[in-house]
Amino acid sequence: MTEYDYIVIGAGSAGCVVANRLTEDGKTTVLLLEAGNPPTLPEHQIPLDWIKLWGTEVDWAYFTEEEPYINNRKIYCPRGKVLGGTSSINAMIYIRGNRHDYTRWQELGNPGWSYQDVLPYFKKSENHQHGASQFHGVDGLLSVTDPLAPAVTSHRFVEAAVALGYDRNPDFNGAQQQGAGLYQLTIKDGKRHSTAAAFLLPILDRPNLTVTTAALVTRLLFEGTRTIGVEYLHEGTIHQTFVNQEVILSAGAFDSPKLLMLSGIGNAEHLRSLNIPVVVDLPGVGQNLQDHLSVIVAYQATQDLQPAATSNIGEAGLFLHTEGRLDTAPDLQFHCGPVLWTPPGYARQGAGFAASVCVTNPQSRGHLTLRSASPQDPPVIQMNYLQSESDLQKLVAGIKIIRQIFHSYAFDDFRGEEAAPGADVTSDEALQAYIRETCETVYHPVGTCKMGTDTDSVVDPELRVNGVERLRVVDASIMPTLITGNTNATTMMIGEKAADLIKAAGGVSQQALLTSA
Repeated sequence: MTEYDYIVIGAGSAGCVVANRLTEDGKTTVLLLEAGNPPTLPEHQIPLDWIKLWGTEVDWAYFTEEEPYINNRKIYCPRGKVLGGTSSINAMIYIRGNRHDYTRWQELGNPGWSYQDVLPYFKKSENHQHGASQFHGVDGLLSVTDPLAPAVTSHRFVEAAVALGYDRNPDFNGAQQQGAGLYQLTIKDGKRHSTAAAFLLPILDRPNLTVTTAALVTRLLFEGTRTIGVEYLHEGTIHQTFVNQEVILSAGAFDSPKLLMLSGIGNAEHLRSLNIPVVVDLPGVGQNLQDHLSVIVAYQATQDLQPAATSNIGEAGLFLHTEGRLDTAPDLQFHCGPVLWTPPGYARQGAGFAASVCVTNPQSRGHLTLRSASPQDPPVIQMNYLQSESDLQKLVAGIKIIRQIFHSYAFDDFRGEEAAPGADVTSDEALQAYIRETCETVYHPVGTCKMGTDTDSVVDPELRVNGVERLRVVDASIMPTLITGNTNATTMMIGEKAADLIKAAGGVSQQALLTSA
């Protein structure tokens, strides 16, 4: 009977971090199970080519159900099925969110998750181009850099926003988040620096680490409510492996709740309807689903703006609050890139430039359930995008702000015709119709195994699954609310903090671990 101290399910943005930190001592044995394979496609290395990875074998390629508030459209939701998870197919933007996000998490019943609590873990991961500071670290494994060769229109976006009165912000992860600037990226030597590249591939020779790829975990194993191991499908054969300490579920906001439900943890009525034996009635599993939704404004360009191979496309950004408030997090985020990105599906057609806007803290909430009792079937994803009228109104405001920026003198040398939504789409009603017809996800689903202390919570503030022993969830699904910005950096931080929480369960103080890091 094979046993490990820990089994980590999912070698994604959090799972790679956890596997690295738990095996640092050379003694603790860890099995890391990943449904995908190593990142061998050339597009994995080239930052510009991230969108070419969508719909390939490294993408789960999920779709939502028909979304009732956006013309019953099914929205494509790419998710990484590869070592590194979605960090191996994303746009590499490194954003931590806003300090108010973590204040809110703590106020929702999660002590230890304030900004001051999590900042050291962000710094712990970083090898930051700008050097060590109050906000950044240099001793970490993850390369965080400025864009190597940003397009001229990316600089012009920043200049135009500043001319309109927004702050110039050289560091969205520094003293403040509001303002316009260039995004920091997880790129090293001109190549993508995923969590697989940073945390996993360099340590594959550790004798206490076993990595099994193409392994689809089918269920967790229990004795009563005590987690004892996992069952997984590998090369056509079902395997069972057992654990001495804990199982860490890091399969992401879609697949972590799916696996919990397949294993009998979830809404009892739903599980019984699929003849799944109930281990724990935990109705919050799969609920509280949140995501960032964006809409595009695109212009044809009068000059060729071919981005560099090192470009992530979304080079420049802006964070602002529509009410001008500084006492809370910005409610709009913008991405600007030197491509003619037009809906549907962000097609690239000739020379152009575009910007997207998303509501950073949407009020709309969705849910996820099982389609069947088969692990091979995708879950039922219902996002309920634009369920909240306020989300829609803020996107309308965002389109108007993009148009102001692109009609600034800074773009006079580049601006051709408006390709989307089109110069004739001007009324609020027309803009709302355009949004409902063309909006897309920004690929930031969270919240389906939310952390907290209320009856809807799935994990406690130490990420232990309620009602069972020796099981934690460590990924974006534990976020009680969306952060203000791209979610990858925060997911890595969750992995860093969770690793210390797991080690602390063995008697080592969390503060001592952090101090020695």
